[in-house]
Amino acid sequence: ALYTDSPLRAFENELGVQAPVGFWDPLGLSADGDEAVFKRRRETEIKHGRVSMLATMGYITPELTGKFPGYLSPSLGLQFQDIPNGLAAVSKVPLAGWFQIVLYCLYCEASGLGFGYFDDAAAEPGDKGWKPPLLATSDPELKKKRLNAELANGRLAMMAIIGM
Repeated sequence: ALYTDSPLRAFENELGVQAPVGFWDPLGLSADGDEAVFKRRRETEIKHGRVSMLATMGYITPELTGKFPGYLSPSLGLQFQDIPNGLAAVSKVPLAGWFQIVLYCLYCEASGLGFGYFDDAAAEPGDKGWKPPLLATSDPELKKKRLNAELANGRLAMMAIIGM
């Protein structure tokens, strides 16, 4: 079939389609043209990008600015400065800390399931209703530019945190 007959044409005008690659789907996950599945995957991409941006900054910042003073776990005598960066931290974080991390991860995952408080099927992927004061705009072109930048930065952060 001709490229013009491809179901992928339906996604060529979506956010995140940027030069020089255009719409990039090397595994053909969007080959069926299902818009609902595409929206779910875009929501997941945005969520993972946002978490990766936070993780990347959380990895780099203590190296540049130092660690918090005080105790991470006073009952165990564990200070923030005792926790190394990267995978070495896995064995040092107390069980209660892992419990908090897992709860936060569950919250993030629940936000993408679309039930209860999170039920907003009409919203755009990634739009949870929060408008950051310095980033919110009513100009549609500027909004599109900023959302494209968020997707690009999220994609870069996902690769960066994998490499750290």
